[in-house]
Amino acid sequence: MTFDSRPQPAAQASHDTLNPPELVRFMLSGWKARRPKVAPLRGLARFSERRAKLSALFPGEALVVPTGHEKVRANDTTYRFRPGSDFYYLTGNQEPDCVLVLVPRARAGHEALLFVEPNPGRGSPTFFTDRAKGELWVGPRLGVPESRARYGVDRCEGLPALPAFLRGLGEDRTPRHRVVRGVDPELDGQLPGRREEDRALATALSELRLIKDSLEIAALQKAIDSTRNAFEDVVRALSRCHSEREVEGIFNLRARVEGNDVGYGTIAAAGANATILHWTRNDGRVEKGDLLLLDAGVEGNELYTADVTRTIPISGRFTPPQREIYEFVLAAQAAAYREVRPGRDFMAPHRAAMVVLAHGLFDLGILKLPPEEALQDEKQLYKRYSLHNVSHMLGLDVHDCAMARAEAYKYGALAPGMVLTVEPGLYFQPDDLTVPAKYRGIGVRIEDDVLVTKSGCRVLTKDFPSAVKDVERWVQRARK
Repeated sequence: MTFDSRPQPAAQASHDTLNPPELVRFMLSGWKARRPKVAPLRGLARFSERRAKLSALFPGEALVVPTGHEKVRANDTTYRFRPGSDFYYLTGNQEPDCVLVLVPRARAGHEALLFVEPNPGRGSPTFFTDRAKGELWVGPRLGVPESRARYGVDRCEGLPALPAFLRGLGEDRTPRHRVVRGVDPELDGQLPGRREEDRALATALSELRLIKDSLEIAALQKAIDSTRNAFEDVVRALSRCHSEREVEGIFNLRARVEGNDVGYGTIAAAGANATILHWTRNDGRVEKGDLLLLDAGVEGNELYTADVTRTIPISGRFTPPQREIYEFVLAAQAAAYREVRPGRDFMAPHRAAMVVLAHGLFDLGILKLPPEEALQDEKQLYKRYSLHNVSHMLGLDVHDCAMARAEAYKYGALAPGMVLTVEPGLYFQPDDLTVPAKYRGIGVRIEDDVLVTKSGCRVLTKDFPSAVKDVERWVQRARK
C-alpha cells in the first residue's frame, strides 16, 4: 500500500462503470517506451546547503520533514496542492505526499533520504483506474530514480517503504528523531511526539529561513514584479468594476498566469470594508468617491510570495479627508523605512511609524491625550485606529518564519538578507463616535516589501506608485 493519509474518494463510485478485463488488457498494451531525461533542479546546491545547515544543528538525530497531502474541498474534489514550506525549502520538490528524512550517518552529518510516489508507468492498470493518483487522471508523477536525479538527494525510495521505515524510527534502539508536526496527521500518529524536541526543529527551520539567499531574493522580486502587473490590471479595469469580487478576480487571474497562485486570500476592500483588516469576503460594491484598499500578492512558481497594499481612489482623486489620512500613513511609512537597517531591532520601524500616527491622530483631534502619553506601553490608545504591527517577515509564507523564537524575530536585530513588510495603516470604523464624521468609514494601508542590505534597505516594491499625486495619476492615466 502507498503511504497516503489523504481522505480518498471511493475506489469505485456508484456512477462509475466497471473496467472489463478485455479493456484492461487493451489499455496495458501499445504504448511507446519512455526514456525520460531529468534535468537537475535549478539552484540544487542551495537546497543541499540548507540541509547541511539543518544537519549541523541536530547531530546524531533523525529529522523527518513531510510535505503534506491534497486536502478535500468537497466530497471527491481537492484543493490545488501547495507543498509544506519547510519541505520545499529543503528540497525544491512540489509533489504531494512526499517525506524528507535526514538520517544520521555513523561518523558525522546526515544522509538525505527522500520518499516519493513511484511511477509505475503503463505497467499497472492504476495509470487509468486510480482517480486520485493515476497518470491519465491527474498527470504523471516523477518517480523514484527520476526524483533522486532531479533533487540531488543521497537516496530516494518509494512511499510504500515509508511505513516500515517509520516503525523502525519508533523503536528504542534507533536514533532519536524529531518531526515537523501538523503537516501529515498519519505520520504524526506513527511517530511518538516529543513536544519540545519537535518544536525545536520547527524553530530551527524558521530561523534558518530568516535570512534569504540570492536565489530566494530573486524569486521574491519575480513575484513582486508579477504583483505589479496584477495591480496594473486592476487599475486599468477599475472604472468598469462594480464589485469587490471583480477586483479579486482580475488580480487573481494574473496570479495564475504568471505564478502559482495568490500567496494569501486577496483583500479587495472598498469603502468602509477597508476598515476591516483582513476583509476577504469581497462581496461589497465599488463606488465612485470611495477608496479601494487592495492587499494582495502573487505567489511565484518558486512559491515565494509578494505582499503589497495600495489604497486607491476609485474616481481618480482623493477627497480632502481621504487625502489627509493617506498623507499621515505615508509619512508613518517613511519614518519606518529610516529604521530598517542592520542592527536595529525588528520593532524599531513599528515604533517610528506609531509616533507619526499618534501625532497625526492628535492633530486631527481624534486622540485627546498628548501623543507621548497615548504611546505609553500602559495606554497604547492609538491602537483603536491602528491595530496591527507595521512589519512581518516575508518569504515562502506571507507571515514567514512564524516559529522563530521571539529573541530571534520580534526582539531580534535586523540583518542583511531579511525581507520584511512595512505597512502602517489607519482605520476609522463607520460607527466610531470618537472620530469626526468626515473621517468615518475611511481605511488606509500602504504596504511595501523591503530587503535589509549591508548599509540600510532596498524597497523591492519601489515601482508601485505611493505618493498622492502618483497614485491619482496612475488611476487617471488608466481611465483614459
